[in-house]
This record gives sequence, C-alpha cells and structure tokens, in this order.
Amino acid sequence: MLTLYRPGDGPWHRLPAGPKALLLLLVVLGVCLLPSSWWGAGVTAAVCVACYAVPGAGMRELVRQLVVVRWMIVVIAAGQLVFAGPEDAVANVARVTAAVVISGLLTTTTPLSELLEVLERALKPLALLRIDPDRAALTVAVTVSTLPVLARIEREVREAQRARGGGRSLRLFAMPFLVVALKHADALGDAMTARGVR
Repeated sequence: MLTLYRPGDGPWHRLPAGPKALLLLLVVLGVCLLPSSWWGAGVTAAVCVACYAVPGAGMRELVRQLVVVRWMIVVIAAGQLVFAGPEDAVANVARVTAAVVISGLLTTTTPLSELLEVLERALKPLALLRIDPDRAALTVAVTVSTLPVLARIEREVREAQRARGGGRSLRLFAMPFLVVALKHADALGDAMTARGVR
C-alpha cells in the first residue's frame, strides 16, 4: 500500500498521531467557522501558511499540496462565482482549500501504521452499531492513500500524452488513465487479500 508519509524530525513529525489529529481537526474547524469575508479568507490563508511554516513541513510541501488539489479549487471557485458573490466565493474556496491542505499534514507527517491505530481507536464506538472498527479504519486509510495515487497517475498519463503529441484530448487521456487506475486497484486488492482482508 502506498503511504503518503514523508520522513522528518520536525514538530509535526514528533507530535503523537492522536493529539496531532485532534489539533489539526481544531485548526480546520477554526478556519471553517471564520466569516465569509475578505479578511476571513486572508486569515484562513495565513493559518494555512503558518501550519506549513513549521520546520519539517515546509512551503514546498504546501505548494505540492495545492498543485494536487488545483482542479478541485477551480471547480469550486467556478460554482461559487456563479451562485455567490466574489467575496463569498474567495472565502469559501479558501476555507475548503485550507481544510484539505491542512489535513494533508496528518498523512504526510504520520506513518500509515500510526494513522491506522488512531483511526481504530477513534472508530471503536462503531462497534455498538455492529460495524467493525478495524475494517472502517482500513477503509478510511485506503481512501486517503488512494486519492493522491490517482492524482499521480493523472500527471503521468498527461505527461505521456503530451510526449506523444496527444494534446489535451479527453478521449486519449481517459482510456490509459482507467487502465492504470484499475491495475492499481487490482494490486491494492491483492495486497489486502495477502494480509487477510477480504
């Protein structure tokens, strides 16, 4: 299974997974509660930059995270500009982007094994509803680790498409992307089966 973890010894890396998840959750909740205004968007952006200014994370990682979610930003911004004013659109896009990017600190500074342990503990109450917390935690972890993989596959297919002179044709992009994505799904399924997950 591909992990998003990037080794390091900064404060985010040294913070235990449980308190770190809680702290990041509070930060994300804080920026989401800011008013839809220009200054609210500015504060949201400043908090986001401050989170990555901590040694061990870095501005380069922030830029990388923003590049990964660039299309999500474009789609949300387009919808917001149509149905809301510019001020609301900027504030809402800033909040959603900050929530995603700040959450990325959890996966990039926490080994997947620690993340799974925290998720299993957090999801224990689901056992009261006869839902297996281990399987639920694994599902969340697989989902979190799969999204960037799909983004990487998209970049690789686009680069290969450009190298062959295919331009930005959706038809020439879709088929190889689906083939590579399905191969990844097969490999992921085999790896989970080998570990006794059915």
